[in-house]
Order: sequence, then structure tokens, then C-alpha cells
Amino acid sequence: MRFRDHEVVGDVLELAQRYRDEGADELVLYDITASPEGRCVDREWVRRVAEVLDIPFCVAGGIRSVGDAEAALHAGADKISVNSPALDDPSLIDELSIRFGSQCVVVGIDSQRTIRGFRAWQWSGDPRRARDSGRAVLGWVHEAQQRGAGEIVLNCIANDGGRRGYDLEQLAAARSICHVPLVASGGAGAVGHFTEVFREARVDGALAAGVFHSGHIRIPALKRELRAAGIAVRLP
Repeated sequence: MRFRDHEVVGDVLELAQRYRDEGADELVLYDITASPEGRCVDREWVRRVAEVLDIPFCVAGGIRSVGDAEAALHAGADKISVNSPALDDPSLIDELSIRFGSQCVVVGIDSQRTIRGFRAWQWSGDPRRARDSGRAVLGWVHEAQQRGAGEIVLNCIANDGGRRGYDLEQLAAARSICHVPLVASGGAGAVGHFTEVFREARVDGALAAGVFHSGHIRIPALKRELRAAGIAVRLP
């Protein structure tokens, strides 16, 4: 919850295959401790996961250079996501977009509510190092797009793991200035939360982990409910 008190929920390859078979549209492999530990996501894990998938697959964790991204893409990833390294060096987004195309480049933003407003948080995978990057979230969303990001994933830390729903206010504010696909992350706990984030925040996608890992929500049932609510989804 909120990138703390992590639990082991299963084998990565088994979960990847399960979600593939259940009809997930895309999978994301987050190595959340890679950046704080000064390493890059393990390309062998990327290769092994990619071998069992036939759906888009995004990889995140410690990607600091064109070389790091190239290794992940060559190992089988379809997209790479950058967060803390891009906050340290925003030109990384430009370099990745020029080299691979914006369709491959996702910028992840871990957002925290503070007395100064919504702030982009850095090193969120390590509670000892997590800190305010000094950037306002909406300003960073705008800059990331200008630099070539082809997708934004906005993770609202205060909601993450709480299963009380997505931060609709924050996501709607981001939507108003985001002209590339916007993916909501953090807070899903019921089918209704997915319905409301698509309707009220008008996001392009909704990311979740815990409710799927635990089996609390099954993807086929979720998609049927979304379709019944008038939200366009691809059914398995």
C-alpha cells in the first residue's frame, strides 16, 4: 500500500500468463526498487515474460539511458516507462522519443498531495529515499508531452493500495492538459471504480494490480460490466 508493506502475491510468469488468458489489454512490469538501488530492470526477466505474452508489454525500472531502453526493447518489451531518471534528466524523454518513437515512451508519474498541491514524487520504491522532486504534477505532464512522451501513467500515491477508488479530481485535472493517452493508477477496489474513472476523468486506460493479483476482480467479469455500462472495451 502506497509503495510500502509489499506482499509476495505469486510467480511473475504465472501471473503474466493468467492475465494474458483472461483478456488483459496490456501488462506492465514495474521493478520499483531498481532506480533507488541504482540498477536497471533485469533484462532476463523481461525476456522470460515477453516469451509467454502476445499482448503489449511495458517495462519500468531504472531505465536511465538509450542503451538501457534498447536492452529492454530487444529483450521483448513493447514499451519502456521512465519516472525518477526522467525527473533527474528530462532530456532523457527527448532522447528516447527520437531514438525509438513516442509510441514506445511512457512517462510514469507518482503523484502525492501536499500543502503545495499535487507534486511529482521521486524514488517512490524506497520509503527511505522517497521525496518531492520539486516539480508540480501538471507542469510535469505538460513538459513530458512536449519532450515526446507518447503516454502518461499517473499513479496517485495517496490512493494506491487503498481500494477506495481512483483520485478522480487529480486525474480530471491531468486529462484537461494531457493530449496523449492517459492511464489512471492507484486505488481500484471495485468494478464501479473503473466505470467512474472512465466516465468522470475520461482516461484512456485504468491500471490495477492488487485487485487482480488477489482475484478480488477478474478481468473477464470486469470487461463485461464495463461493456454493459457503455464503455468501449475489447472482450476476450
